[in-house]
Amino acid sequence: MSTIETSNLERLGAAFPFLGALAPGDRERLSRVARFPVLAAGEVAYELDAPCPNYLLCIEGRTRVFRTSEGGREVRLYTVEGGGTCVLTTQCLLSRSTFPAESVAERRTLLAAVPAASFHLFMAEVPLFRDFVLADYAKLLGTMLSSVDALAFQTVEQRLARRLLAEAGDALVVDKTHQQLASDIGSVREIVSRHLGGWEKKGWVVNLRGQVRILDRAALATRRATADA
Repeated sequence: MSTIETSNLERLGAAFPFLGALAPGDRERLSRVARFPVLAAGEVAYELDAPCPNYLLCIEGRTRVFRTSEGGREVRLYTVEGGGTCVLTTQCLLSRSTFPAESVAERRTLLAAVPAASFHLFMAEVPLFRDFVLADYAKLLGTMLSSVDALAFQTVEQRLARRLLAEAGDALVVDKTHQQLASDIGSVREIVSRHLGGWEKKGWVVNLRGQVRILDRAALATRRATADA
């Protein structure tokens, strides 16, 4: 086994601690079949209606899963980050169907890919692996349903404030364009730009090229909880 493969296996174990509890023989089986594809920012992970040849575990980086309307508007369903898996990939494998959305890397992303045949074998023969997959699937399905609820019951202003606060972290900087933010929250660029322009006049944010800086986190938190249109 190469030094790179060994390093990737160590990263995989750190990102998914449950793997450390597998029996030695099962860990060895997994190490033999796992591959570690790397996606560059903007590279496609899955296309709509494509088959799902692998169970994917995200070691580091981030992918965006979305649907595109007939009119070309993109609606973000969820993101997958380090330590996470893709609920639709799991659904695709369990149902032996095709991928019902699209997935693109938002930044350099390292994945662990377990071939579909091995995935089904582990599901049948390795209870700890099966328990993780099913528990993780249930959790991710709940998260995806929460995103659907947000689209159905929250205003654009609420969704935008929530997205900014979630993306900014401690740095209070969101490295996204207005179009990207619009795609994230299921809106259009013009509406997002209007809200951001209004918030900038109030001194809550600063709009820069490809970036939004938050100046007043408390004000955005208020908008996040307000049902105003």
